[in-house]
Amino acid sequence: MKLRKGRAAGALAVLIAIVVGGIGCGTIVGKVNTEPEVTSVSDNTTVPEETTEEPTTLPPDKIVHVTAAGDNLIHHSVFVNAQKLAGGYGYDFKPMYSEVKYLIEGADLAILNQETVISQSNEVRGAEGGVLLFNSPPEVADAVIDLGFDVITMANNHLLDMGTDGLEESINFWNEKAEENDLTVLGAYLNEADANNIRVREVNGVKIAFLAYAEHINGFDANLDSVPLRVIKNDEEDVIERQIKEADEIADVVIVSAHWGAEDTNIVSDDRMILAEKMVNWGADVILGCHTHTAQTMEWIERDDGTKGFVYYSMGNFICAQTDNFNVVGELADFDIVIDGETGELKLENVGAIPTIVHYEGGFSDMKVYPYSKYSRELAERHGLPYAVPQGTYTDFGWDVINRIIDAAIPTEFRKLDK
Repeated sequence: MKLRKGRAAGALAVLIAIVVGGIGCGTIVGKVNTEPEVTSVSDNTTVPEETTEEPTTLPPDKIVHVTAAGDNLIHHSVFVNAQKLAGGYGYDFKPMYSEVKYLIEGADLAILNQETVISQSNEVRGAEGGVLLFNSPPEVADAVIDLGFDVITMANNHLLDMGTDGLEESINFWNEKAEENDLTVLGAYLNEADANNIRVREVNGVKIAFLAYAEHINGFDANLDSVPLRVIKNDEEDVIERQIKEADEIADVVIVSAHWGAEDTNIVSDDRMILAEKMVNWGADVILGCHTHTAQTMEWIERDDGTKGFVYYSMGNFICAQTDNFNVVGELADFDIVIDGETGELKLENVGAIPTIVHYEGGFSDMKVYPYSKYSRELAERHGLPYAVPQGTYTDFGWDVINRIIDAAIPTEFRKLDK
């Protein structure tokens, strides 16, 4: 079981008792103060014998720097850009992510919510014509692996866009990629046993468990009843509680991906706050929210024992071709996991969010994801969003609009604008 603040103090007290009292311990680090021995010298005076204590070397802290992204949402215009970048032969998504690559590959652990399935037996789809069905080409996987993502979560509402056969094909596809590239993949499973096989990844000596849950599957949920495939949904609280507690026992840190909430709003609903509090009290240390296609706020949640977990209610979109201003401003979760070398205490440090902007110009051309630090007023003025659809309430855009969205979504103390 992980050692959190509060548990650490008790463990340290036991350690002190062992060292001082010698309880069940063959070797005592350092020396216990005793009356010094004296030695006679030639002038018949006595001096204490000089004693030295071996310095105690404490083990170093274990640190894991984590970056996580929201919905990798491959709309029609996203893969059209990739076709152009590939010169008409297949797809090349990599250039669209080039401006954020340093953030992803620079992390010790990078996590992505892959919003669309990859079913090669079905045609590529991207919600064109208003039909909200998605199916992405395999080059998407090549791009996000090249970016440096280590963990791919699949629990989302578009899992059955290509039916149960398409979902099974997508799971097998990602499982093969996992074996070839040392990925951790979760959120949609081949069967019940697979769903109960909690994924644990060791990074810099820290064992991190991953869990992922979806609120719904766009009304297709019942299609899973006749097949072994398994997706755990948010209303299965008994299953979620059991899994989080089990993960808490076998790992140092528990990270939960939660696909939840109403779309196109920055308001966090009460039901998510309640579920987040339950998850943290069950043992979740970080909750990574997705699904709303908007960046939303984040906060610490205190457990009953005084320790804390952290929730990002929604990271918004990583990439997309949506046409409301709040859809193209997202956030990268960014934090450090620290295991104290002396006490074994788990801490989350440098917790915050890096704002991102999905840029495209007229006709959804020149699409690219930028971190806030590399975006500019000039780029914002060239953004194609105001011309993508008839003018409306949320189609105004510009540098001031971006900052207004960030102000509403990311509390000041968590903003990482310079990364």
